[in-house]
Amino acid sequence: MAETLAVADNDNGPILQADGALDALESEAIHIFREVAGEFDRPVILFSGGKDSTLLLHLAIKAFWPAPVPFALLHVDTGHNFPEVIEFRDKVVAEHGLRLEVAAVQDWIDDGRLTERPDGTRNPLQTVPLLDSITTHKFDAVFGGGRRDEERARAKERIFSLRNAFGQWEPRRQRPELWNLYNGRHRPGEHVRVFPLSNWTELDVWHYIERENIELPAIYYAHQREVYLRDGMWLAEGPWGGPRDNEALISKTVRYRTVGDGSCTGAVESTAATIAEVIAEVAASRLTERGATRADDRMSEAAMEDRKREGYF
Repeated sequence: MAETLAVADNDNGPILQADGALDALESEAIHIFREVAGEFDRPVILFSGGKDSTLLLHLAIKAFWPAPVPFALLHVDTGHNFPEVIEFRDKVVAEHGLRLEVAAVQDWIDDGRLTERPDGTRNPLQTVPLLDSITTHKFDAVFGGGRRDEERARAKERIFSLRNAFGQWEPRRQRPELWNLYNGRHRPGEHVRVFPLSNWTELDVWHYIERENIELPAIYYAHQREVYLRDGMWLAEGPWGGPRDNEALISKTVRYRTVGDGSCTGAVESTAATIAEVIAEVAASRLTERGATRADDRMSEAAMEDRKREGYF
């Protein structure tokens, strides 16, 4: 059978993406969802309303259609999320009749289990609520939207990534995954993080969103927003603080390549208002979305790996 091609134009000519390549990625992800359903007792999908977790949910719905998705959703909510994303999250949950568990970082701060950071960012504070929620609900498999092209530590992950009884990642305990055979064995108290999008790239994600006509929060497309410049990133004003005395708010046409805690997630200057324009922009970029717009990954050379060892997703 001949493969069809999805085509988008940019200044350098057409960008081609074989439908067959997307079909293979989709098939792999659906296989992973079904494997987990067969091997584990209490899986959960991490869902924030961002593009990767929305794609993850779309694939889960496809994997079990016409039956409902047999997993709950979990969002570790920093309280510093963009309002458009939270509204979108709740809309999707309601439309599909899903069960959403929300672990609010603010609750952990209020009862003293966590302390607010001096820099105002709550992204590193998500680890404890995540691990507590996994323990409380006895989740034994946790689906995440991580991709290997995002960051060096994530490139080391297996699709089935074992976590010890403390929720920590031990790279040396990772298992080989030959011929698409996944080992879900774990001791009581341990769990497995599962990454069905491991082999996708940011460009794959956008081509698939275009093909499947997947709705996303509006902030992924160009819009006007008040932002200020800090450490080479355009940050938005919000409950997380900022701008500082020497940082001026400026109205710019921007979009977000990734969404997370507003204190450390930057926007990029962009006029890409459609999926085709976003695809052309991503194809021309030489930085991953996390490398370009996530301040939390710049704390040290091994910032992500250190957090993953502690239990971060």
